[in-house]
Amino acid sequence: MIRIISRNWWVYVARGIIAVLFGVAALLWPAITLGVLVLLFGIYVFIEGLLALGSALKHRDEKGWWILLLEGLAGVLIGALAFLMPGVTAQILLVFIALWAFVTGILELVSAFALRKEIKGEWILGLSGILSMLIGVLLFANPVAGLLTVVWLIGIYAILFGLLLVYLGYKMRNTNPFVGSGRMESGMSPG
Repeated sequence: MIRIISRNWWVYVARGIIAVLFGVAALLWPAITLGVLVLLFGIYVFIEGLLALGSALKHRDEKGWWILLLEGLAGVLIGALAFLMPGVTAQILLVFIALWAFVTGILELVSAFALRKEIKGEWILGLSGILSMLIGVLLFANPVAGLLTVVWLIGIYAILFGLLLVYLGYKMRNTNPFVGSGRMESGMSPG
């Protein structure tokens, strides 16, 4: 898993930048219509899923590649459903978003757990997983929340999630998974 991330650190940076851009767009235009939100979300999740799929397939001989594969498949599937069902109601959109965020969060926690013996700073990926799961639970708990509230929650989540991925990508850029054995020193520390 460490090899996948360190070799493809730029994928995490790209995913993070896309998430931040999506989040900023959601915050700048809070009165956005449901149809536009569906399309924006669909584009975001689909592209993010394709990036994760590409990284997983490129490194399918590496340990842990299947986690990225599942995350990518979830993103592509949810993104495609958003495109195929543009007249979806707000509640169904929230279920799509909540499901995607929760599944992505679980897979990110699994990845962080797998990385704990290989690098310092795996907590960053774990934190993004917890954030994803939290937004998923919040959206499931109150599916009839106003669209403005949902747009703001999604925007804030996307920005925080994106910043964490950008940080992880840049930190992993200088990690050499071929040096030494045991826990990698990547310069990341929780304190």
